[in-house]
Amino acid sequence: MFEEFSAGYYLGRLYVEPHQHDHAVIHEADHERMNQRLYATGEGVERLDAPLVMKLDGAHFPVHGEEGVPSGTLGLPPSVVESDGDLPDRREVFLAKPDRAAELLRYAGYDPGDSAV
Repeated sequence: MFEEFSAGYYLGRLYVEPHQHDHAVIHEADHERMNQRLYATGEGVERLDAPLVMKLDGAHFPVHGEEGVPSGTLGLPPSVVESDGDLPDRREVFLAKPDRAAELLRYAGYDPGDSAV
């Protein structure tokens, strides 16, 4: 789904559509699979529910897993969709690599014990 792009990001194409959550979401199994494949180190017990960090049109946002979202789809909250009248559409989306994602989540005030960010 995502391929190497740069030192800080992977690049992929997702169907992007409005979604009625207060945060961005992708299918729960896709979220877990990406967390395991791209973020896990393979050392000890690791969280697979931590938010992914994606970038679309210059905006970064945490992305959570949600069961009701179709596979291969990124659901965006109204606050993000309002600024983009071209949705729904298939779009290029950047996925932050582990170090970059951790840095961006820290800037956003993400607490690893809080799954609501």
